Amino acid sequence: MQRVFRAAQRLGLVILSCLLVVGTLTLASAPAAATNYDVKMGSDAGLLVFEPSTITVKPGDSVTWVNNKMAPHNVIFDAANVPGDKALADSISHSQLTFAPGENYATTFTDDMPAGTYTYYCAPHRGAGMVAKVILEK
Repeated sequence: MQRVFRAAQRLGLVILSCLLVVGTLTLASAPAAATNYDVKMGSDAGLLVFEPSTITVKPGDSVTWVNNKMAPHNVIFDAANVPGDKALADSISHSQLTFAPGENYATTFTDDMPAGTYTYYCAPHRGAGMVAKVILEK
């Protein structure tokens, strides 16, 4: 009788150990949740800047550019300063101007996009230094 009880205890411990290992591996391999980053177009102080001027993202993350002040604004990725080609820069650019506070654009950085620094600017205010970047890390 004691042998049966001990065997059942051992079997229970083995099953519990297996469940803990499987559970730990499942949680450890779960992908990280995507993050959305907000970038203000025009600072609260009325400066012609993107805030923040640099964002580091991972595949699946999104960036939302929100018209804050000093409109009009847009987001143009510089084909000469992105890791991909002109077609990629054009596909993630938002050339339509925003005029009202709160108007926004969003871009999701996907796994098929090359890692690196994506430089962008506001076309009406590029000469004033309204340039920023998104760094895609993999």
